[in-house]
Amino acid sequence: MSARPGEDLGRSGHTETVPVDWYSECDSPATIEAIAEALRAAGHQVYLVEADHALPKWFLTHPVDLVFNIAEGTRGAHRESHIPAILESLKIPFTGSTSLTLALALDKAKTKQLLVQEGIPTPPWQVFEFVEAPLTPSLSFPLIVKPNAEGSAKGISRESVVWDDAALCRQVRWVLERYRQAALVEAFIEGTELTVGIFDNEPPHALPVLEIDFSSCRASGEFFYSWRMKEYQGYTDLGLRPTFYCPARLSPELTARVQAVALRAHQALGCRDLSRIDIRLRADGMPFVLEVNPLPGLDPHESNFPMMTTAAGWSYPAMINRLAEIALRRDRADAHTQELSA
Repeated sequence: MSARPGEDLGRSGHTETVPVDWYSECDSPATIEAIAEALRAAGHQVYLVEADHALPKWFLTHPVDLVFNIAEGTRGAHRESHIPAILESLKIPFTGSTSLTLALALDKAKTKQLLVQEGIPTPPWQVFEFVEAPLTPSLSFPLIVKPNAEGSAKGISRESVVWDDAALCRQVRWVLERYRQAALVEAFIEGTELTVGIFDNEPPHALPVLEIDFSSCRASGEFFYSWRMKEYQGYTDLGLRPTFYCPARLSPELTARVQAVALRAHQALGCRDLSRIDIRLRADGMPFVLEVNPLPGLDPHESNFPMMTTAAGWSYPAMINRLAEIALRRDRADAHTQELSA
């Protein structure tokens, strides 16, 4: 039995409504085929396998050399870590970060705690488990309210930016009830929206900074990366056509500062192979890390990470196959180390 978009099957089997953005983190068939075609063109035999409850059994009966992981998981606060954890237990190599990193990164508050511990600037925040919690004195309006354990801008809209106590309570209540999880309340940083891709491991390096200019979207009320902005990006009639600059319109010194902060965030969470670091650059030149995404979108036409690898001179097929290559190389190195220690 399956649920349609906009519906979910509760434990009782009865249909319950879920947020309209519930499935937005899932990759499109076109993205999956683009990755598969890039791998096939390099001579690899590719199997497309659904990341569901039957996956462990499939791997027990189908030996593979490598898994190109883009699985978002199915449910739970740490869902992105589920497939990597299975692969780790079966000793099957895969691209991207470990289950530990993926679990941490999907928890926004835990990520921010690690960033602070490493001295990496991130906006001050507070986690709300219930609506009546008092606002900490260190926070002042405007604030932005987000679900604490979602990606792909899920639960973020123009209403998420709040300017007074009444709006704060209303938005926190909406997150608690609609997403059934804690709300992260964060200082809203006025500034330039940037994202930085980190690529490779030998060594990991920052890609050209991508700037997203929302000045043409002000009439829509979506002046930052909300869910609607990501879902309907490019729809001129909705006022959702931001302008992308890659490299960003920054001085060489500021570019280096932003890239250095992004690389530190990547390393703080133990990311490997690739990640995308979302940053707000304040007018005084201070870059604030908003989120660390170790499983960035790979849509060849719309996703930010391929925009940055293209600007760095990597074709889409070359980027995909480089990810497979470094994962295979890591597996061979691990096997060699185990032989030496045996």
